Amino acid sequence: MRIQTIFAGVAAAALMAFPAMAQDGQYREPLTRIITEAADGVCLEALMAQSLLDACNSQIQGMAPALAAMGAIEEMTFMSAEDTPEGRLETWAVKFAGGEILTWVIGQPHDGKFTSVAVSG
Repeated sequence: MRIQTIFAGVAAAALMAFPAMAQDGQYREPLTRIITEAADGVCLEALMAQSLLDACNSQIQGMAPALAAMGAIEEMTFMSAEDTPEGRLETWAVKFAGGEILTWVIGQPHDGKFTSVAVSG
């Protein structure tokens, strides 16, 4: 099963984002935790703003088995960062032990929690 979209939250503003000057990823660790916990059927309240948490919880039953079937995270490659009016968004290529590579977007933190996490195949 391919995961087309997991979390709601990447707003239309992201489509009009401006490239960030920094070329280093800052969100590797939280993204790793979010993916790993989601594969175990858990949405991380500590890292997710309420709207993202609600979206995650509404999708976790279908999402967890699909992520678990891909295996552990094998490699993460930072692709880019964008500054949006709502905050920084980072794009990562995540390779799983089963060979699947998915593109993940994470960012737009507010009060220490992310408001946007999304994935595409």
